[in-house]
Amino acid sequence: MKKILGISAFYHDSAAAVTVGGRIIAAAQEERFTRDKHTPDFPVNAVRYCLDEAGLTIDELDAVVFYDKPLLKFERLLQTYYAFAPRGLVSFLKSIPVWLNEKMFLKKLLYDGLKEVGPYDKKKVKLLFPEHHLSHAASAFHPCPYERAAILTIDGVGEWCTASIGLGDKGDIKILKEMVFPHSVGLLYSAFTYYLGFTVNSGEYKLMGLAPYGNPQAKQTQDFADLIRKHIVDIKEDGSIWLNQEYFNYATGLRMVHDDKWAALFGFPRREGEANLDQRHCNLALAIQIVTEEIVIKMAEEAKRLTGADYLCMAGGVALNCVANGKLLRKKIFKDIYFQPASGDAGGALGAALAASTMYFGEERVMDPGGWDTMSGSYLGPDYSDKEIMLMNRKAKAVFKKYDDFPALCEFIAARLAEGAVVGWHQGRMEFGPRALGNRSILGDARNPDMQKKLNLKIKYREGFRPFAPSVLAEKKGDYFLLEEDSPYMLVVSPVLEARRSELPANYHDMDLWEKLYYKRSDIQSVTHLDFSARIQTVHKETNPRYHELISAFERQTGYGLVVNTSFNVRGEPIVCTPYDSYRCFMSTEMDYLVVGDFVYCKTEQPDWENKDKWMVKFKMD
Repeated sequence: MKKILGISAFYHDSAAAVTVGGRIIAAAQEERFTRDKHTPDFPVNAVRYCLDEAGLTIDELDAVVFYDKPLLKFERLLQTYYAFAPRGLVSFLKSIPVWLNEKMFLKKLLYDGLKEVGPYDKKKVKLLFPEHHLSHAASAFHPCPYERAAILTIDGVGEWCTASIGLGDKGDIKILKEMVFPHSVGLLYSAFTYYLGFTVNSGEYKLMGLAPYGNPQAKQTQDFADLIRKHIVDIKEDGSIWLNQEYFNYATGLRMVHDDKWAALFGFPRREGEANLDQRHCNLALAIQIVTEEIVIKMAEEAKRLTGADYLCMAGGVALNCVANGKLLRKKIFKDIYFQPASGDAGGALGAALAASTMYFGEERVMDPGGWDTMSGSYLGPDYSDKEIMLMNRKAKAVFKKYDDFPALCEFIAARLAEGAVVGWHQGRMEFGPRALGNRSILGDARNPDMQKKLNLKIKYREGFRPFAPSVLAEKKGDYFLLEEDSPYMLVVSPVLEARRSELPANYHDMDLWEKLYYKRSDIQSVTHLDFSARIQTVHKETNPRYHELISAFERQTGYGLVVNTSFNVRGEPIVCTPYDSYRCFMSTEMDYLVVGDFVYCKTEQPDWENKDKWMVKFKMD
């Protein structure tokens, strides 16, 4: 059984993963340990955790696998600057020294990073470098529950590749078709993220959340979509795209786009970061979302044509666009689709290890005999013992009640949720990937019409327009949503059942953004977005029995088998990892209760509980 460490680092979302005999033992992002969101640094802490979880030293590893080929990436950089010369001289002079001093010597960086983890014999370390999109493809196919499946990877850019179509069959992966830089769906979407005032590589989900505020009936929305198709992106029938580089600056410049050209095209300047949002911003967000969905669906149809496969699996940053995922599922091009929960670069660490297991070492691909995937619900991070929680309690002088009867704890917390309380919920192993899935979550009552506003403004300290997701008992999803498939990783958006919707006024789409937000849309208002959609997590007793028990207790008390679930963090902060992270976040916000394992904390019982500033940590804005 080969013992393999996968690593992604030096760009964004550094992470590590360990597999043994093709089985996933552990995976975690470095940001959770260092509290530096999207950190590109070598994942010293994540590697140390993964090795500890597997009971391994560096010398016991059969391979250390990096998630892409840096020399190929350097080749792309040089060829791009040459092709666009003399444009991009300033950018060239800034980036080439970094490459020459650091990234060209990536092996040394990896050896130095491993040295920080612990002592090892350099002669024993085998370094492997699969291509970026192969790492993505392996992260999607190897854990999925299908023996044979088409594979679609879409992101910004790896070395040259920006999207790929492949076929996974048993343990083998063949890449059948690739799209190459500078033509990229991920970079197209990121360009609009930038133009609408959000941060590239972290704000794309905000753009997706803003899109439903756009008016689908407005002529401006359709005009924007037409302008995008006519001037910015040429969409081919196979889903490949050609981006008009006259409008972009990412290939050779220091910005995503030429602001003046975009302002002339769309009729308004780039929105500055915290400036007010108005309807034209919302309509442009909707337009690029529509265009992106069109591209993704065409790519999936091409994957079906090339492979004839019944199933599809997806990874890459664009696979986190859960609105497009929901539309793709409902198209029924494939019988079912598997979305890798850590689809971004962090998941590349896992894919790199899995690719090495089968393709380099020839191990058999591991599949779950019960028909599940092999991600263990994506609960692959660290957990903490009662002793460690007690050490935190002493350090923080926390006041708590420990329950010996977990169902009784759930009944108590369910009652508090039903009363309108907001609860921090920290259980078991931390999630791998960008979504909190019930182990590092903040919970509320989906029926409460004020819950979205309270969570955004008083708990998360983030933009008020941002939507929240429901966690629903898997067996009850059909009572609330038009969703036939499971969505365990919160990566599918589906409509709320019409029977639960409120009737909208005739002038709804003409309302101001905030008027629309607070207009009652359904009996599960706080998880119903403006277009009657919801980003759904189906909760399964098999993968998370404690979270399932809590929601079941809430259903027994209220008749509703779902709760609001958002990630346990504030704006700009990574999701919490340790019990102390959770307690500090709890104390720095207006959360009412905290649960860590079997320990329950009431805010008003904590010492100096009204002094939030004492616990507040400044994080950079995302």
